[in-house]
This record gives sequence, C-alpha cells and structure tokens, in this order.
Amino acid sequence: QVQLVESGGGMVQPGGSLRLSCAASGFSVDASHIGWIRQAPGKGREGVSCISVGDGSTDYTDSVKGRFAMSRDNARNTVYLQMNSLKPEDTARYYCAADISPLSDSCAATARLYEYDYWGQGTQVTVSS
Repeated sequence: QVQLVESGGGMVQPGGSLRLSCAASGFSVDASHIGWIRQAPGKGREGVSCISVGDGSTDYTDSVKGRFAMSRDNARNTVYLQMNSLKPEDTARYYCAADISPLSDSCAATARLYEYDYWGQGTQVTVSS
C-alpha cells in the first residue's frame, strides 16, 4: 500500500549534478515530513536533508548546504533532491523516508533521530573521475 521509490542515481564526475526523485504512493507527501538519508559502505547512515509538512521548509546537513536542494511536487506526490557540485565524498546509496505522523511542523526532529515510518530501497550515487 505505502511505497517510496527512489530514482535518478548514477555515476557523475566531481563537480557534476544529479537530480534524485522519490515517488510516493499510499500517502500524501504534503501531509508528511520527507527526508533523504545516505549511507556509504563502511560508514553509518547520515541524514542529508528533509522537507517539512505545511510550508515546505527544508533543512540540510552542513556538508551539503549550498550544494543540495530539496523540493516537493504535491500534484505528482513526489519529492526531489537536486545535487550540484558533487564531491567524491557524496558517494553513497541515497534513501528517501517519510514521517506520516509528524509531532511538530518542522522536520528537523524527525531527521535527527531517523524517526521515519516508511523507507524506500534507495538509489546509488557515485561521484568519480
């Protein structure tokens, strides 16, 4: 019933760009907090960004600020992660996740503790020359 399906990953050169998509079904993204989380082999998961229910405000981890941007298309029930100026250290599998019962109007608390109800299966991003 509930699904999150990521797409848009691939291999790019340093300095390049990718746009990831997260298509949701079974719930509405505009009634949920949505996050992007990444994990590289041998490393722990890292919250990359999130977008909040309501006003759609976004939050980012320091390492991607100014380079990544989240957006939401309510009509398509899809969220996006635009990634620019990519670096090799951005290489990871990227997952989207949804908190369908947010406790506040900000996604930051959800993202901090990975308190998401649903997860996608991820899409691989590789940044290499």
